[in-house]
Amino acid sequence: MKQQIKQVVNNLDPISLSEMDGVSLMKRTDTKFVIHQKQLIEVLKTVTDKYRVLEINGNRLLTYSSLYFDTEDKKFYHDHHNGKVNRTKVRMRKYMESNICFLEIKQKDGKGKTTKSRIQIKDFETKLPQDLIDFIDSKTIEKIDLKPIIWNKFDRITLVNKHAMERLTIDLNLEFKMNSSTKEYHNLVIVEVKQERFDRTSPVVKSLKEKGINPYSMSKYCIGMTNIYPDIKYNRFKKKLIKINKITA
Repeated sequence: MKQQIKQVVNNLDPISLSEMDGVSLMKRTDTKFVIHQKQLIEVLKTVTDKYRVLEINGNRLLTYSSLYFDTEDKKFYHDHHNGKVNRTKVRMRKYMESNICFLEIKQKDGKGKTTKSRIQIKDFETKLPQDLIDFIDSKTIEKIDLKPIIWNKFDRITLVNKHAMERLTIDLNLEFKMNSSTKEYHNLVIVEVKQERFDRTSPVVKSLKEKGINPYSMSKYCIGMTNIYPDIKYNRFKKKLIKINKITA
């Protein structure tokens, strides 16, 4: 199925990393959809003339590796689980094909807006150096003692709308690990539409709706945490886990 996805994606016009700067959308509204890889192929076939696809060194299916940080008592995870509207995620993310690595801070406010701040780093570091601690403190306005909590790896296709301020990320082949614990999700696809404000006229949103697929909020980080840390509280995510298991069955 991965080969079928590649074939469909190869029909799209390319866009380079430098051309993507105009649609970085560091402040945005994110809308997620959770689907099976077969549904992804059907959706992509309907929008091939509406989007361009990010291509780096000839690759359109790009590999991302992330290391998330949290406190000893997993504050960021529990903030999300407990429904706190103002919440934070801190991670290091490496774009494998371009060999570029960033420390990234994602903050969501009570209005559903996401702000991402980041600073380029040389590579993953499991112990945060002082300059990165200072950067995190400056964005979170509080001092937080953070440690590595979970590794995440996935393949991503990034699409850019030809006619509107919209980006689209398509994540598949998700893997989570920490120490000796691992979890892989085959067939699961997370589609995330990034816009200045949610626009239902988006070609991909319309295509998904025609197939009866509605927005579905889901955090890769939180889903990974429930698998890697089996003793963690996850009542809020039980329905999401059931839905994912049905899709991937």
